[in-house]
Amino acid sequence: MTAPPAPAAAIINPTAGVSTRPLDTRRLAERARRAFAQASLAGETVFTEHTGHARELAADFVRRGFSPIIAWGGDGTVNEVASALVFRDAVMGIVPSGSGNGLARELGISLCPECAVATAAHGVDRTIDVGELGGRFFVNLAGVGLDVSVAHLFNRLAGRGLRRYVQATLSTVFSYEAETYTITAGGETFEYRALIVELANGRQYGNGALIAPHAKLDDGLLDLVVVGPVNPLRLLWGLRRLFNGTIDQEPDVSMRTASRITISAEQPMRFHVDGEVVQGTESLTATVRPGALRIRVPG
Repeated sequence: MTAPPAPAAAIINPTAGVSTRPLDTRRLAERARRAFAQASLAGETVFTEHTGHARELAADFVRRGFSPIIAWGGDGTVNEVASALVFRDAVMGIVPSGSGNGLARELGISLCPECAVATAAHGVDRTIDVGELGGRFFVNLAGVGLDVSVAHLFNRLAGRGLRRYVQATLSTVFSYEAETYTITAGGETFEYRALIVELANGRQYGNGALIAPHAKLDDGLLDLVVVGPVNPLRLLWGLRRLFNGTIDQEPDVSMRTASRITISAEQPMRFHVDGEVVQGTESLTATVRPGALRIRVPG
């Protein structure tokens, strides 16, 4: 006798998207209910109420045997749900509704919620790596430097989306000063003055901005991207390379791959994991967990 399928769960962040105003949870719940019905899924829908709540909810759903567990939100929601599913049997689904949706775009998951739920129900399972920096998991990107300051300001702005990200970048880039880092990767140690030190599991920040155009989600490696100190105007002009996949051709950008990377500085560093800003120490170690997460993707 065949066992009934496991129930599905949707963890919805009502503040994800291009506005910082929470969406109407009743409308969201009804849309989720219809999407579940169209995909012939049975399960539960819950809403996050604070930072870290998605991780708590996902861990509870794992204990209760739910699968797929769907992260309905932006990159931060995806990170929290994924962090609870690392090396677990439950498969993760994504309904991208954030301002960047970097991992979802990388995996080819539709931005249409109903289509994304259908993928979570009927797609194929893909196993990907998960990175860890400073004791925090990340599924797409992590790092230190200018983009951390941009993320910190972006998270405080009264709007979201690409337009607000550009605003945060312009407000930060002209006052930000490069820092000196000692980086060990692949058994070699280097000292850099850098604006950005990025650790990439996936290729893009979101919206098609490729910071690590050669990164692969399942190669057991992290791509280390170091952007050296450049004139702010030249840096802004070079941003076009993020969108045509040629940032590796910039003379002030260096790239290499490694499974373990250590970043050290003279003072404690703030770092980000999938856009969430975290206070760290003077030394941060990044490692990769090969094949740690199962995600449902389009077939």
